[in-house]
Amino acid sequence: MRINKKYNSDNESTIVRSSGDFFVQKKGILRLEDGVEIIAPIADWFDGAVCGEAVFNTGMTGYVETLTDPSYAEQILIFTYPLIGNYGVHKDKWESEKIYAKAVVVANLIDEWSHPRSYQSFFEWLKIQNVPIISGVDTRYLTRHLRSKGSMKAILQTMDAPKNTLDVKFSFISIDRPKIYNRDAPKKVVLLDCGAKENIVRSLVSRGVCVRRVPYDYDFTSEDYDGVVLSNGPGDPADYKPAIDIVAKCLKGDKPVFGICLGSQIMSLAAGAKTYKLKFGHRGHNQPCMDETDKKCYITSQNHGYAVDELTLPEGWKVLFHNLNDDSVEGVYHSLKPFFSVQFHPEASPGPTDTEYLFDKFVGSL
Repeated sequence: MRINKKYNSDNESTIVRSSGDFFVQKKGILRLEDGVEIIAPIADWFDGAVCGEAVFNTGMTGYVETLTDPSYAEQILIFTYPLIGNYGVHKDKWESEKIYAKAVVVANLIDEWSHPRSYQSFFEWLKIQNVPIISGVDTRYLTRHLRSKGSMKAILQTMDAPKNTLDVKFSFISIDRPKIYNRDAPKKVVLLDCGAKENIVRSLVSRGVCVRRVPYDYDFTSEDYDGVVLSNGPGDPADYKPAIDIVAKCLKGDKPVFGICLGSQIMSLAAGAKTYKLKFGHRGHNQPCMDETDKKCYITSQNHGYAVDELTLPEGWKVLFHNLNDDSVEGVYHSLKPFFSVQFHPEASPGPTDTEYLFDKFVGSL
């Protein structure tokens, strides 16, 4: 691994333990928009280049759930945990139908996996989906750099590929048409899909409600429903104008609305508040959040790059949770109506399930 401009190392060896010959000293380069370049072994089957926002995740487990989370679309994901791949890949951990991250950066790729429900190695999984991985990287250095400078655009490419421009293009991720789960249940919940994780659906269905999952720009407000869940998703919440307008209609009524991650930001924007981009975001499974209604602290799973500006919350809206690391808003609620949201992931997958009770709170309000 070699880092140019900011850090130099003479160590050219690959720090990869693999049961195959996947890495044959083919070199790749990760180039950040501030000029830092990292040269390290890249998957030998990959040719070309991919662009994305370079972000880091601090989770020690859950790489399958993380990479299949649609919120990581258009991002080059750096895992801070030094051993990735040790338990392989098993299907019941997928949070969508595919990997959404543009590329993966790790310190040590472990291909000699072991897990009773796994069916293939982490590397093979990436190869099948043509998601490039670069290994042998000093991810601690890279994480410290991003914590200092902030998340930024980056490009990962093979050494022989032409130098490309840093062009990150955002695209909405949503279901194509409405889909119903648990059709015969008496209570009907609309899930506005902005890139929803599958465990949000599972968490609702397991509590005995019918879930009607609809596209992010689908206006359901004139239809029959008992409550609304606003899902997670990628990108800048201000770009979701159709969803914001639809939610604004919902907030004029009295039916329960529950926002999760991006859904919390969309709810806040619909109420009249503003959002802003965090320096490097919150991505991991150990974020402490304080419930401002009872002063209890919970450890949460998070994945977001934006937050709600507390000072812009309109009359009647209050902060539900604060992040105890940086005091950012981690949820809001209405003081009179059954509207509340959280910036973290109560459905976990991966991460702690400490706040799963929020689904019970929502379903109990229907």
